[in-house]
Amino acid sequence: MTFEGPEFGPLSGPTAPSAAAPAAAPEIWKISDLILLILFIPVDLFVSNLLTFLGYVALKPWTGWHASAHTLSRNIFFLLSLQAVFYVFLLAYLYLLIAIHFRAPFWKTLKWRRLSVWQGAGFFLGGMALAVVVLFAPALFPESKSFPLEKMFSSPGAAYAIGAFAVLVAPFMEELLFRGVLFAFFEKHGGLKFAVVGTALLFAGLHIPEYWGAWNHVLLIFVVGVALSLARGITESLTPSVILHLAYNATLMAVLYLQTNQFRGMPGLFRF
Repeated sequence: MTFEGPEFGPLSGPTAPSAAAPAAAPEIWKISDLILLILFIPVDLFVSNLLTFLGYVALKPWTGWHASAHTLSRNIFFLLSLQAVFYVFLLAYLYLLIAIHFRAPFWKTLKWRRLSVWQGAGFFLGGMALAVVVLFAPALFPESKSFPLEKMFSSPGAAYAIGAFAVLVAPFMEELLFRGVLFAFFEKHGGLKFAVVGTALLFAGLHIPEYWGAWNHVLLIFVVGVALSLARGITESLTPSVILHLAYNATLMAVLYLQTNQFRGMPGLFRF
């Protein structure tokens, strides 16, 4: 006997209700998302400046701080606080972009992968070697006697603050932006070579204000950026570039620490 009807098929029992097809996830790394990220950065910078300044004004009566408003742009502690606030908002934006907008796992999408102890040690040694190369390379180029970054090391306290930020914060956040997000955009729309060169150029451009006038140092920063981007491209992972960057910065700061008698006597020239 054959049963026919909406609940039965021929020669069969009850059919399972059809499940609705899951909604397709948004396309990842679209050009429109890159444009929005670019537009977000100056907004983030403006808001971070405003909030950091308001925080300084609010805390000033209780802390005894005496820096005037027009000197804050040269105060290293204010500048580091500003950069930290900027990074907090940038990290929040990137998380919303990937986890909420793309509906994708944050760390997996950024190619963050766990390394073995030996792999991590190898990349750390590679970062140290890269720093040694950069320390000796300027002897091959015309040298500049002064650049803005040198003036930021105005005291041992300022040097310690810059060193801590350069080792503990900057490598992770800079790699997250350049080799995590921008590299993915560039690789998707321009290929691996474009991603390596493009992110290295932008990385060098980020450091131009620190080395203004010392273009040999900017060239070296570009070379470092190429090395970091190659590590990201070859390994297809963000983790090696973060370790390389951290080891590179830590080595430069350690050398500077030893050269200056624990930051008590800053040299006329230093390479960072």
